[in-house]
Amino acid sequence: MSMAETPTPAVVLERCDIQPSPDTAAELTRPIIHFDMPWFYFHPVQRLLFFDLPCSKPQFLETIVPKLKESLTQTLNHFLPLAGNIIQPLDSGGPFFRFSVGDSVSLTIAESSSDFNHLTGNHPRVSDEFYACVPQLPPAKHSSNDIVFPVLALQITLFPDHGVCFGFTNHHAIGDASSIVRFIKAWASVNKFGHDAKLIDDKLVPYYDRTAVEDPEGLDKIYWNLIKRSRVVESPPISFPLNKLRQTFVITKDEVQKLKNFVQEKRPGKHITSFTVTCAMVWVCLLKTEAETETVADDEPEFFGFPADCRGRLNPPLPAAYFGNCLAFVKAESTHGLLKGNDGFVTAAECIGEAIQRTVYNEKGILDGAENWPLEFGKLIGKRLFGVAGSPRFDLYDADYGWGRPKKFESPSIDGDTSMSLCKSRDFEGGLEIGLSRPEKDLSAFAAIFTEQLGKL
Repeated sequence: MSMAETPTPAVVLERCDIQPSPDTAAELTRPIIHFDMPWFYFHPVQRLLFFDLPCSKPQFLETIVPKLKESLTQTLNHFLPLAGNIIQPLDSGGPFFRFSVGDSVSLTIAESSSDFNHLTGNHPRVSDEFYACVPQLPPAKHSSNDIVFPVLALQITLFPDHGVCFGFTNHHAIGDASSIVRFIKAWASVNKFGHDAKLIDDKLVPYYDRTAVEDPEGLDKIYWNLIKRSRVVESPPISFPLNKLRQTFVITKDEVQKLKNFVQEKRPGKHITSFTVTCAMVWVCLLKTEAETETVADDEPEFFGFPADCRGRLNPPLPAAYFGNCLAFVKAESTHGLLKGNDGFVTAAECIGEAIQRTVYNEKGILDGAENWPLEFGKLIGKRLFGVAGSPRFDLYDADYGWGRPKKFESPSIDGDTSMSLCKSRDFEGGLEIGLSRPEKDLSAFAAIFTEQLGKL
């Protein structure tokens, strides 16, 4: 498939709405708080999980799909917000999420004739090709009183005799990666074991108490006043072709350790982690790639932004199972000249490490200065900003629906912004997978520079 072509659509076999069990599901309403509000108008988050499952279409429709629907119903009993909606009142009062009996999740069952092995490789593939497997969130409903935002859409796509792909699209304001990955793994557990007992035993059941989140600085009010002044922005439909290729780069545990050792030798005592050095290497290699095709002044600021989980760092800490968003905004900054120079990698690692120390390990607490985060983020619009989607902490290759581990994880979300995806490696213990979606020329140049830089270690 060339980049000028429209992606081949999957054939929709069924569209349905899956509700939690009416005999167990009660209404649930919780406020959208300051941790959720910065993501209110963020683009939907999309994840794809591919599984080897060489089954026929009749077996898929008659055996696998009914079981998946039943296990989804059981799982939603514990994840009611995902079957509900986010409500934005148009008069007074802040936004909230609400599940009411009868609410449901949109599920699409589809069939694709695309090459399963091609899509699940690490080599460059046309980014457009993946959207046949990506579900679309239903549009928001507008009334004179409020705006109602659906929060989750699901799709299961069969590649006959080869495998299946699970597509997840969620509204970011309903929950961060920790919450959504917990749901994905919970559904996998229920489908694999046929009941929710292990889900409960493994402590995958979410925690919904918003009163546990203290707000002494009045962040809820500060953030909502900013949101109210913003116009409602619904994500426009994706326009094809994207003119990008998607490629996965794997960095092994030994390579990560060599990167750490290199930085420690140059900058002893700095905050160096696998995340820090991997992000620094990708950031610098991308800038070196751009330097070959465009002219950027050496004093031009370069930013690297990413979220950090706050759950265990609040006072008092929240349970790991807290459902919603609970993220701090971390921003590293340097200049183009320093980062593309000979010591660019060390400089990048140092900047990212210092940003983590400044925010995550702040002596005054991780929320120190949080009242300014929305404005700080707003100032980065139009700037040279690169970021990260995902984290090595969330191992989606652990999600076993009964057919073994996924063959491949992909993050279509990175097609629409300047970010990379990052997750644990499927095949290398202690390794990491980096996903990039870039124009063909840029991706090819990046691959060469990235390989060259790792080879110098």
